[in-house]
Amino acid sequence: MTLRARQWIPVVTVTVALLAGVAVLVGISGDDPPPAAAERPPNLDDMLTDFAARLQPNASYQPPTADERKDVVAALRLVQGPDRDRAADSLRSLGFTMTVDTDAVTGRQYALVVSQRAWGAYVVDLSKPTRVAVEVPHPNSDLGTERIGLAMFRAMPGSTLLVAGTHRRVERGDVAHRTDSAFHAVAADLAERDVPQVQVHGFHDDSLPDTDVVISPGAGKPGSAIRRVADAIGDAGLVTCRSWDRDCGKLEGTRNEQGKVAAEHGAVFVHVETSRSVRDAEQQWTKLVQAIASGLID
Repeated sequence: MTLRARQWIPVVTVTVALLAGVAVLVGISGDDPPPAAAERPPNLDDMLTDFAARLQPNASYQPPTADERKDVVAALRLVQGPDRDRAADSLRSLGFTMTVDTDAVTGRQYALVVSQRAWGAYVVDLSKPTRVAVEVPHPNSDLGTERIGLAMFRAMPGSTLLVAGTHRRVERGDVAHRTDSAFHAVAADLAERDVPQVQVHGFHDDSLPDTDVVISPGAGKPGSAIRRVADAIGDAGLVTCRSWDRDCGKLEGTRNEQGKVAAEHGAVFVHVETSRSVRDAEQQWTKLVQAIASGLID
């Protein structure tokens, strides 16, 4: 082999390597886009936060008829049993979607039922039969209460979480003071089944200064369960106004419609008002959640 031929070999090698590199670059930056990064699937926190954020005081709203309310209750009763597919079909005909998934925080399976007609969102823990209800009547109005409600749902296995589907200022939309909503129908059904209920509200700090939490049985009498809850909240270091011990302004919830039905059936109803300062401090409202869970769940 001549010296010229020997010198040509590395030139060819380098040229081939360069062409291969160009081919790789063309494959990356050509017409085919690079594979998209895997997106984090929506979780329960995101879905409920987005649901609440969409509720506006000027939205249109048509309450369900009496028959529709009965159908919603009947369908939700089936969610935990073997007829879940039939429940999904019934809910779909009423304008709801149902998603069954596993909560990344607790590892428990749940069903999320969301109305497209402003009739609320309902989260049912599928790991145990329902033994406590958590209610958020004023999402995106009593700011932060939807987060606290979800935390309570997670802290008490066997919970059903009810979140109103309207802003409280929507005409006929304040579910805490009306009986013609799906939210009220579901809460009333739970009261008839003697399921304890805790309903989360919020107040401005200046409405009751130097108070973190107001606790009341609503229209009912303070039984042992609500007294345990109040003691646990106080023991957690939160300044608590007990409606049966002293006046708590206009925050006792005695005219709350879900509380009235619970009182009629002798069911436990815990009306909880939280200050803005507590709702803005996760460490504080986490104490509240843990205290309520310890008082209601043995």
